[in-house]
Amino acid sequence: MKAIRRFTVRPVLPEPLRPLSDLARNLRWSWHAETRDLFQSVDPERWAASDCDPVRLLGGVSSERLAELAEDRRFLRRLTAVADDLHDYVTGERWYQTQSGELPDAVAYFSPEFGITAALPQYSGGLGILAGDHLKAASDLGLPLIGVGLLYRHGYFRQTLSRDGWQQEHYPVLDPNELPVALVKEADGTPAQVSLALPGGKSLHARIWLAQVGRVPLLMLDSDVEENGLGERGVTDRLYGGGSEHRLLQEMLLGIGGVRAVRTYCRLTGHPEPEVFHTNEGHAGFLGLERIAELCAEGLDFDSALEAVRAGTVFTTHTPVPAGIDRFDRELVARHFGPDAELPRIDVERVLRLGMETYPGGEPNLFNMAVMGLRLAQRANGVSLLHGNVSREMFSGLWPAFDPDEVPITSVTNGVHAPTWVAPEVLRLGARQVGAERAEDALSVGGAGRWDAVADIADQDIWELRRTLREQLVDEVRERLRASWRQRGAGTAELGWIDGVLDPDVLTIGFARRVPSYKRLTLMLRDRDRLMDLLLHPERPIQLVVAGKAHPADDGGKRLIQELVRFADDPRVRHRIVFLPDYGMGMAQKLYPGCDIWLNNPLRPLEACGTSGMKAALNGCLNLSVLDGWWDEWFQPDFGWAIPTADGDGTDPDRRDDIEAAALYDLLEQRVTPRFYERGQGGLPDRWIEMVRQTLTLLGPKVLAGRMVREYVERLYAPAGLAHRSMDADSARELAAWKARVRAAWHGVSVDHVETSATTATAELGTTLTLRVRVGLGDLAPDDVEVQVLSGRVDSRDRITDATVVPLKSTGGPDAEGRWVYEGPLSLDRTGPYGYTVRVLPAHRLLASSAELGLVTVPGEELGEEAGVLLR
Repeated sequence: MKAIRRFTVRPVLPEPLRPLSDLARNLRWSWHAETRDLFQSVDPERWAASDCDPVRLLGGVSSERLAELAEDRRFLRRLTAVADDLHDYVTGERWYQTQSGELPDAVAYFSPEFGITAALPQYSGGLGILAGDHLKAASDLGLPLIGVGLLYRHGYFRQTLSRDGWQQEHYPVLDPNELPVALVKEADGTPAQVSLALPGGKSLHARIWLAQVGRVPLLMLDSDVEENGLGERGVTDRLYGGGSEHRLLQEMLLGIGGVRAVRTYCRLTGHPEPEVFHTNEGHAGFLGLERIAELCAEGLDFDSALEAVRAGTVFTTHTPVPAGIDRFDRELVARHFGPDAELPRIDVERVLRLGMETYPGGEPNLFNMAVMGLRLAQRANGVSLLHGNVSREMFSGLWPAFDPDEVPITSVTNGVHAPTWVAPEVLRLGARQVGAERAEDALSVGGAGRWDAVADIADQDIWELRRTLREQLVDEVRERLRASWRQRGAGTAELGWIDGVLDPDVLTIGFARRVPSYKRLTLMLRDRDRLMDLLLHPERPIQLVVAGKAHPADDGGKRLIQELVRFADDPRVRHRIVFLPDYGMGMAQKLYPGCDIWLNNPLRPLEACGTSGMKAALNGCLNLSVLDGWWDEWFQPDFGWAIPTADGDGTDPDRRDDIEAAALYDLLEQRVTPRFYERGQGGLPDRWIEMVRQTLTLLGPKVLAGRMVREYVERLYAPAGLAHRSMDADSARELAAWKARVRAAWHGVSVDHVETSATTATAELGTTLTLRVRVGLGDLAPDDVEVQVLSGRVDSRDRITDATVVPLKSTGGPDAEGRWVYEGPLSLDRTGPYGYTVRVLPAHRLLASSAELGLVTVPGEELGEEAGVLLR
């Protein structure tokens, strides 16, 4: 019989055990070993059966066991200690509170997905895991952050395989009452709500759920409420599901509804209002529109409100390809804004202008969420050095007058939250070496350039740790593989071979990630005979553990999975290569520590960062990767190996895959496996252990989320907070009026004459020339502009590389023709072909970048070489 209604029955905890409820509701337990150990001791069997989820655990513990624990003085002492530790953690001073200088009172961080713990499945892949690690690191550092996302009733899909290896998706229903979240309530006890106006007089209502992530509140909006119609109830049904309008409504709810949820939360709790709003990818870009509407309601005009909003907004792009960006039909967006829908007081054309691709090569009828994000943010970044370069190229159309390297998009390389991803055995070894408190600080707050204490750990201890972790992975793989084969229809009698799958003494390689085509899941299968030889080598075998999900609509990705699965099903190699379905946080936390090598072979430069290799590295796993994302930035031969790439413009994609697969096989045969299996005098792989040691010592401190969040604070949040405070209503009006005046008058700006004191086309190193420039400013004044000289080496096409920029000074009032003369030194500080040019840029104290308006004037071609005499 099927129940007609479902309830969640919560246990009534005896008074001495009440702190357990608080501990279960704060997700710090997901990265705090002592809290997890305490819950495990409540009921070890039920803890394992609940997938290590305290809320589920407490929901199933018998009243007899609870009564017994309420009388257990040893347990109560542990409970008090852990509860006191949490209280100190959430209330005490941390890194942020000890910083000098002005920092934002609060930061709001918006993301479409958050990977905090497997017990709260609201993530699909790297973007969500990164967002979860960002929140955890912010909590560890004491940063007053508010996370904002959606609560998806089905989360992302669960993955199984059919008998023939085809991916199948399942969408379990998530009951918020069974998750570690709580409703945000008004003072009268009713659930707090936000609402959006929809076309046709409809409304979209959403409740606000709170997940407490250490010190950080995460607000999650849920449209599955009775006040909504059936269609509106389904807006937050699935992560990345549905058609264009469904996605648009999700993103309006996230951005516009998210700002309203933040305002509600701050009103109810007294939390400081955010001064900085951080948009993690373009999905939440509409938050800027809502903030403009707030300021317009207070009396500002649209342009002034736009400047005020931009000052305090940070935008992070995560995609290196235009296809990864959400784009909507212009008419669809127009229908959802304006007098009959949302933000009725804002002209729809102003909304559309923010997202339209009004640049060469753009699609004029598409509304681009990343373009809107960049136009609404004064500060933007990519997520690795290489990705910053790619992003500046990709979005250079928004700043057409500037070279890509001057496009105002910087980079902050991602990091990972070590307490979440480092195996307990690794933590214990570190604590034994330097003490538990120092080890915890090193992993969570970071700040050190090196972890020199690793040098004092004995080789034997490192090797025993690595084998222990490998052995645990072997057990985990066999258990998951057996469950997978049962789901595929196999009977127990068919599965005896699984007891021999993998070997704890064999070199273990991990490959686990989403399965879009550019990540090349099946590159390893390019030459199956060579791969088989590697897997079955009599003296130096390898074994592979592979996992990953394809997007439900991506049949190409599903075919790649099926191809890999069919190879792994071959009885000749199935003890050496496995595909594990349903890759998620729970699996990942076992997989990273147990692997010796983490493999990554994307098409360069399509991996924005690729943080899985960072998590592996923190557990002493070496990386074998294409030089892309973070590996391009930090690779050293001490840490692993770089797979050579064949990424020339004329390389055929198939040939490229052949070349790079061959390079991968060569590395494994000639360099990786020999190093793993060779033994020194003490019977240990000394050179391998030294690479593990160097990885932990030098790479470990770099890949931390604590380092990443500190960079966000110092380089983006603090400047954005200062800009927000400087941009009061009068300043916003001033800047908006100045921009309008400069844009209208810029056509009158010209460079009319350039001369230097050089008399020949050669000069000696160290010579300083005098540069004199005559410019026309039209209706503008010298205070509106900056005249600069750019100089440096030139290439074969006379393009300046690695330019030095020096501002020139006005020599006085305008001449008889109304022209202004600027002068300054030109220092010849480099040998070889050398050149210079001059340019005029808008200048204002409230600009974050001289490229902000996208305006620049350079000498016309008619000035010839006098505008940039080349010294050869």
